[in-house]
Amino acid sequence: MKKSVLFLLAALFFCASAATAQNWAPAGDHIRTPWADQVDPKAPLPEYPRPLLQRADWMNLNGLWDYAVLPLGTSYEKPDGQILVPFCIESSLSGVGRTVGKDNNLWYQRTFSVPKAWKGRRVLLHFGAVDWQADIWVNGVKAGTHTGGYTPFSLDITDALTTGTNTLTVKVWDGTDTGFQPRGKQVSKPGGIWYTSVTGIWQTVWLEPVAEQHIANLRTTPDLDAGCIRVLAEGVSKGIVQARLLAEGQPVATARALAGTEAEIAVPDARCWSPDDPFLYDLEVSLVVDGKVVDRVQSYCAMRKIGKGPDAQGILRLQLNGKPIFMYGPLDQGWWPDGLYTAPTDEALAYDVQKTKDWGFNMIRKHVKVEPARWYYHCDRLGILVWQDMPSGEWTGGWQNTRYYEGAERERSAASEANFRKEWEAEMDYLYSNPCVAVWVPFNEGWGQFKTKEIATWTAQHDPTRLVNAASGGNFFPGAGDILDLHNYPQPALYLFDTKSVNVLGEYGGIGMPVEGHLWTPDRNWGYIKFASPAEVTEEYVKYARQLRDMVARGFSAAVYTQTTDVEIEVNGLMTYDRRFDKVDIPRIREINQQVINTLK
Repeated sequence: MKKSVLFLLAALFFCASAATAQNWAPAGDHIRTPWADQVDPKAPLPEYPRPLLQRADWMNLNGLWDYAVLPLGTSYEKPDGQILVPFCIESSLSGVGRTVGKDNNLWYQRTFSVPKAWKGRRVLLHFGAVDWQADIWVNGVKAGTHTGGYTPFSLDITDALTTGTNTLTVKVWDGTDTGFQPRGKQVSKPGGIWYTSVTGIWQTVWLEPVAEQHIANLRTTPDLDAGCIRVLAEGVSKGIVQARLLAEGQPVATARALAGTEAEIAVPDARCWSPDDPFLYDLEVSLVVDGKVVDRVQSYCAMRKIGKGPDAQGILRLQLNGKPIFMYGPLDQGWWPDGLYTAPTDEALAYDVQKTKDWGFNMIRKHVKVEPARWYYHCDRLGILVWQDMPSGEWTGGWQNTRYYEGAERERSAASEANFRKEWEAEMDYLYSNPCVAVWVPFNEGWGQFKTKEIATWTAQHDPTRLVNAASGGNFFPGAGDILDLHNYPQPALYLFDTKSVNVLGEYGGIGMPVEGHLWTPDRNWGYIKFASPAEVTEEYVKYARQLRDMVARGFSAAVYTQTTDVEIEVNGLMTYDRRFDKVDIPRIREINQQVINTLK
């Protein structure tokens, strides 16, 4: 074919793509963040989505896909329009802004071509997260099914591929609050502290070529006491794993291990990770089979240790790297007015983490939501500890937070319990290698809480490198986890104390302030208490923080302030939902927050 014809075809393809992109626009009339205008419909969220396991070759499938909403049992035939992936269909940035519901399926379809350079390698299809059940076809061939709305999954689609154009089809069902599946704060009818439903693809979709034998996951475990870091390359059945550790580009040490065995890297004079010094080592891992390197990945890790121990008065304290630490941070819901579960850009995703540092905090409680891998990477590199909640489901059930051992546990069906365990285990495995994650929180305020002691014990056994906060805010059961976690609004209060646990204030505050021009719904907003100016909000915040500071000596070892931002009609944020307006005097907030944290230094 002549070069002029090829150029003409390429120009026509570019023009068609540009015209399609021009047809996209955010849906609805709700407020939006400053980053909404930076969303490129031809390449939304273009960053490599998995910082802990990076390869050079990959293909981002984000962008405009065809979609249709059809009754259950109906096959996909033609699209209703186009949707911008990876924004859920209910969101503004999807370009659709439509509810699906339990009686319908959401269908997606797009085409792609595999680069010729990938010939001879296996091709993996990766989904960052799809809420909740996804069925996937490639060229009409069923490639797999996945349930679970918060963790990544991958499919080997090599055998279904053809030369030239391939068609990818995804069918999603999500019952939101009509079933037992974890859904955090999503509901069919939003209001109060409950928010808009999220259905479908809400994280990056991408392709990656790999060798027949390849590293599926890296599991890194720092051991300060032994002066080493252990690296396990998962998914390989033969060969030798070679791990190389670097500090600021300079080699530190190497280790080799047979496939399926941990490589133990000695780390002399280790530089420990902390919020004050979030130092990350670079990690290069290769897989050698029959003397040939068949896979090589880039990663990072940190030397740090999470623990607990008594202080001079015998009060159990949280510890980081063997020293007491007061963990203090905001309750972070992780919602966006334009993308709902999905930040408009990676810059936006990092913004909330950096803002938390600017406020003088050292921790975030990620509340009943799991974030994309890049959010935890930003916490790792910026130095923010994370308390990670399990997204709740089956909210009904008794809640008792002012007395010991009187709350009612939920009776779950066998299917519900099995699904909870599956999704909680997947979440812990997904985040195991992120140094920022310090505490696991399986239950919040009795929401679907069941077999509390058993689940807490199982969680600790599955990951003995972190602490377990079994029931944030109650119900409390003897011997369940490491932490007694109180909730009290609006002011802090120490109304129970357990000598055998670390005592924390898992939620307090909720100082509200509606800001005209920055409200989700101008005629309706909600807060625990409300003030009219940043000066008033700041004064109330400082008053509560001083009260909290005085309670540290009496036993509190951590606290969580509600909350990072407004969310929908909630106006309890330190900044507005659109991230355009700060409701507090940041230097004053930072100063008092640092005073609270330094109480245990």
